[in-house]
Amino acid sequence: MSSAAIDEIVLQNSQVNLRLNEIQLLLSEKRTSLSALQAGIALLALPLSVVSFLVATSSLYVILEVLWLLAPLLALCIVLVGLGSYLVVRAIVRIRGFDRKIRSIEDADTVVRELIEVD
Repeated sequence: MSSAAIDEIVLQNSQVNLRLNEIQLLLSEKRTSLSALQAGIALLALPLSVVSFLVATSSLYVILEVLWLLAPLLALCIVLVGLGSYLVVRAIVRIRGFDRKIRSIEDADTVVRELIEVD
């Protein structure tokens, strides 16, 4: 085998390894976004449980007498809903972006496409 042929094989293998490393990086970023999505869903669930608890126990107190306690609690719930919604939307947008980038790498390289394709 000539030196040029060996150099060509090494170059091709390094390009495939580079593509695979790019995909691994994108998948790790996608995993981070999935964790942010999980945190956002948890932040959305917390105010829901607090408000349902307040509704369930509303017969035990008069709302006007404890309004000074309820107002900051409901304001905190609104902030948590806003933060949770932001995290969920941001995570979904990032996940879709990472999927598009992976798909573009897959379309550009046939070797990578064969490795990724599961069907």
